[in-house]
Amino acid sequence: MIRILCVGKLKEAALKSLVEEYAQRIQPYRKVIIQEIADEPLSDKPGHATLAITKESTALLAAIKPTDHVILLDLSGQALRSEAVADVINENQIRGGKPMVFVIGGSLGVSEAVRQRADVRWKLSDNTFPHGIVRVLVLEQIYRAFKILSNQTYHK
Repeated sequence: MIRILCVGKLKEAALKSLVEEYAQRIQPYRKVIIQEIADEPLSDKPGHATLAITKESTALLAAIKPTDHVILLDLSGQALRSEAVADVINENQIRGGKPMVFVIGGSLGVSEAVRQRADVRWKLSDNTFPHGIVRVLVLEQIYRAFKILSNQTYHK
C-alpha cells in the first residue's frame, strides 16, 4: 500500500481531477490512499509559525505507523531522478514491502521530529510549488516509477 499523507485540503477542481487520475493509474500496481491532515491557519502573530509546525507535525507523526516506510518531501532532502524513485520503491518491495507513506508537510514545513522519522528525504525540485501541485507531481512520479519497474513505456 502507498499512502500520500498531506497537510491541508486540496481545493482546486483541476488538481483534484489530476490527483484522482494518477491514483487510478497506480491502482493496478499498488493500492493508493490519500490522507489529509488539517492545516493550521496562517497568522502573523509572534511564535505562530513554530506552533503551527508543531501541531501539524504532531498530527503527521500520529498518522505514521512504526512499520511504515516514510518518504518525506523536503527541500533539504536528496534530489531523486525518476529511476531513483523507482529504486526506492523496489528496495522497499525487496525488503518485505512495508506500507509506504509519502509525506507532504504544510506550507511552513515540518518539525525536526518528522525529518528524523523519515527513511528517505526527497527534494522534488529547487523550485517552490503549491502543495496541490506537489501532490500531483508525487503521484505522477510514483506512477512513472511503477512503469519503470514493469519495463513498460511511459512518455506522458
